[in-house]
Amino acid sequence: MLETLKNILNFKLLDTDSIDITVGTVALLLIVLVLTSVILKLVRVVFTRKLPLEDKNKFISFFQFIRYIVFIFAIIFALDVSGVNMSVLLTASAALLVGLGFALQQLFQDIISGVLIILDQSLHVGDIVEVDDKVGKVLDIKLRTTRVVTRNDRVMVIPNHKFMMDTLFNWTQNSYINREQVNIGVAYGSDVELVKKTLLQCAEQEKDVVKEPKPLVLFEDFADSSLNFSLYFYVADGMASPLIKSNLRFSIDKAFKQNRISIPFPQRDIHIINQ
Repeated sequence: MLETLKNILNFKLLDTDSIDITVGTVALLLIVLVLTSVILKLVRVVFTRKLPLEDKNKFISFFQFIRYIVFIFAIIFALDVSGVNMSVLLTASAALLVGLGFALQQLFQDIISGVLIILDQSLHVGDIVEVDDKVGKVLDIKLRTTRVVTRNDRVMVIPNHKFMMDTLFNWTQNSYINREQVNIGVAYGSDVELVKKTLLQCAEQEKDVVKEPKPLVLFEDFADSSLNFSLYFYVADGMASPLIKSNLRFSIDKAFKQNRISIPFPQRDIHIINQ
């Protein structure tokens, strides 16, 4: 029985001058892969059992990258132990590996960027970010890509290296409330204190504007045709900012009409000189 098993394991599937692969080699390789998979799964469970869900998802994404590396070393170890001359294989496939490396350069760049994003915690699921002048909420962060849903409910799939190479505006890095502003110009001669009071009242009456921090009005400039003001306020949901600002503009227009505050249009004086 043992002799038969030994003969089966020693049966050569590939027999060349430099490489011998037997049934035993394949069996050992499968056993190593299964054991490696089980051990990695146990390690992941031990490290993630007490983590919050968000941190657990980050760790699992990072662990996937480590898992690939461990499997590669496990395969090399199993083949080397079984007697396969790995130096011959690596030498023979050097050109292929170089070509493959160039082809997968962008992929590895995305994966490394994904690992760095998870480690430095510069980006989280639920963050509101601005990328290429588009604002969206982060749906999930994977090793290679990050999915962001925009304000018009479209999903952007962004390669992770873009977050590392380009400037990223994270609206919710410091706080989940965002400051917004509405700019408006009033006619010269307007009661500026009434303008300020009216703008603040409009902001305080808007249900989607948070109470703290309080809204703020700044007298920005004496422009050519108007006195320019800015109403600054905070919102709890940055994704809804365009709608909130639109509602505020409706309220401001109505309040200005009630208080007889006029919004001017640009005017120019033309002098015609007859010669």
